[in-house]
Amino acid sequence: MIAGLHRLWASTGAPWAAATLAVVGMLVVARFVDLAPRVEGDFFFADDDPQMQASRAVAERFPSSPQIILRVEDLAGDSAAYRERVAGLTSDLLAVEGVTGGYSIATDNPASPLFRRILLTPDAAATNVILSADATDPEVLVPRIEAVVAEHASPQLGVITSGVPVIVELIRRSLYRDLVVFSIAAVLVFGLIIGLVYRDLAILVGTLSTTFASVSLTLILVQAIGVRIGLLTANLVTIVFVLTLSHVVFLTANWKRRAAAETDRGAALRLGIGDTMEGSFWSMATTLLGFLSLLLASAKPLRDLGLAGSIGTLVGFFTAYALYPAFIARWAKVRPVVESVLAQGSAGGRRPLVAAVVAIVLVSAIGVVRVNTDPGLLTYFGEGTELREGLEQMDQDGGSSTLDIVVRNREGGRLDAPPSFARLEALQTAIEADSAVGVALSPTVLVAHARTLPLAGLLPTPLLLDMASSPRLGGVGLGYITEERDEAHYFLRMRESGHEEQRQVVMDRLRGYATDEGLEPVAVAGLYDLQAQLARLISSSLVSGIGGLLVLFLGVAVVVSRAVPTALKMWVCLAGIPAVVLGTFGHLGIAVDIITSPAANVALGMGADSMIHLVVRVRRLTAAGDLTPWTRGVAQIGRPVLGATGIISAGFGIFVLSTFPPTQRFGLGVILGTAAAATLALVVLPGLARREAAASATSA
Repeated sequence: MIAGLHRLWASTGAPWAAATLAVVGMLVVARFVDLAPRVEGDFFFADDDPQMQASRAVAERFPSSPQIILRVEDLAGDSAAYRERVAGLTSDLLAVEGVTGGYSIATDNPASPLFRRILLTPDAAATNVILSADATDPEVLVPRIEAVVAEHASPQLGVITSGVPVIVELIRRSLYRDLVVFSIAAVLVFGLIIGLVYRDLAILVGTLSTTFASVSLTLILVQAIGVRIGLLTANLVTIVFVLTLSHVVFLTANWKRRAAAETDRGAALRLGIGDTMEGSFWSMATTLLGFLSLLLASAKPLRDLGLAGSIGTLVGFFTAYALYPAFIARWAKVRPVVESVLAQGSAGGRRPLVAAVVAIVLVSAIGVVRVNTDPGLLTYFGEGTELREGLEQMDQDGGSSTLDIVVRNREGGRLDAPPSFARLEALQTAIEADSAVGVALSPTVLVAHARTLPLAGLLPTPLLLDMASSPRLGGVGLGYITEERDEAHYFLRMRESGHEEQRQVVMDRLRGYATDEGLEPVAVAGLYDLQAQLARLISSSLVSGIGGLLVLFLGVAVVVSRAVPTALKMWVCLAGIPAVVLGTFGHLGIAVDIITSPAANVALGMGADSMIHLVVRVRRLTAAGDLTPWTRGVAQIGRPVLGATGIISAGFGIFVLSTFPPTQRFGLGVILGTAAAATLALVVLPGLARREAAASATSA
């Protein structure tokens, strides 16, 4: 079979056929693959995740609609004209298809305890318009609302829009922009780098054709198994591009070295593939393990990336060896090879250099304990941008992240009885006094609003709740208290900016308010709670995922090196990769959110490439009788390691230019990990093998 492949690669039409496959793949993707990112309302988890059970239970017990909040500011200082402008805006917004209702100062009495909380802001010149929406996709609904806002835009009126549907749509747009811009930029940047490094049109065309085919096949397979482009898989194109390039770089380096010494191009190709295949396979295996570890996560975006990345890893390995050899077998130029000058500086065992790198890794590792896996929702948007500043203003006014708390009497019984209702009122007061809480709504606010109506103050609380829960009033009361009157719902908007406390600490404090009043918290749910659960999952996945990977990589290191001492040195160096990534993030206070968190796993998987290729080369040099295998190994592998590191860094460096901060942080994490891996492979790992003669004896 191998001989047949070599004959196929050597045929005249092989490179043309490979290039044609790449073009066909791209056409199929353009025609049949849906690349539009999907972000759901509860975009951190899937509907069947255990973390969603509380949210679903609360939604079933206390039905409500998604809310869109518009902060409307009077920029002219004319209160009468401002009210007319708000009335016109409200009227047009209520006419939007997908909007089921709404409130503003033009439709309701802002003096009401209910509307005072949701309509008024700390700024006397600004009020809110609150809209209720149906199940219309935010991708469809939000542009309709934006069109109405644009029609009313004027120097006299400033409008900021927020709410879960709006946040979901803004994230989707950022992902789509990144998908388009980065895919184009990746081709341009990679093409430029490959052209400058190799100065060979055949290698450039072959590399791009191979990576295009790899990306196309991955996208086709990912869609075929039902994985949609989402929070993390929006970066899939660049990830697969880089994964495929890594194999191509090492294969090209080994082929060039062999071709410079062999007169037969076919023999040079066979030897080059033989020199590369083992290292590529184990590098692919470690990267695959990195992505497979994400399948253990509870958060759906992480699982999606794990599945899509696993497919991309396998496809990248397959296409690199199925298509790329055709280009170097027929078209690529043979040039003299200059071995890396790194050998004298690294494998020679310069202790100060090794000690300096080790010290940097250890200092970085100290920052791991400071990693923030519970960042605020606003960190998903860039600081200083108009969007971020607007959302921060909205957050300061009344909160930006929703939280649901359901309570009941500790001893049971109805909550609309006077003693129990007094407890609910005391809880409302305590919650509103908490600095982390913006707007807080509950049955007590609903009753207080009802008592402002004519003659309603004469009616008892149970009757007022019955009236509010009736179909004639839209059943609004059922959103806050059950028909049995045994459970009450507190709907809170939590402030994300200006609070350093972890969400779990805040929620525990809010639960404490309930127990202090003789009430029992039955359920806590909402976006704020989901983010707190996500923080715990990210922390545990970093520990279990990276820890599990390191255990698996130890086995791979033993297989690759065939010597326990060398395997242990590899393992120690590999452990330095996540230490540098997470430690640097901890020291710099960079948030590790749902999108950023896979960076350490991905960097660890891809960063192992350098060490694996180096150790395989050292082992073979030792078997061939070389007396200085580490020096020669670094000399032969140093250039492709640096080339692969440069290409990976350039590819993920594109992410740093994103307008979406989580994508920036993800790219930065992979760059840090890849750079750390190259340094550890070329400096520390050879430095730990100080006695090469002893290493030769144990590595054979």
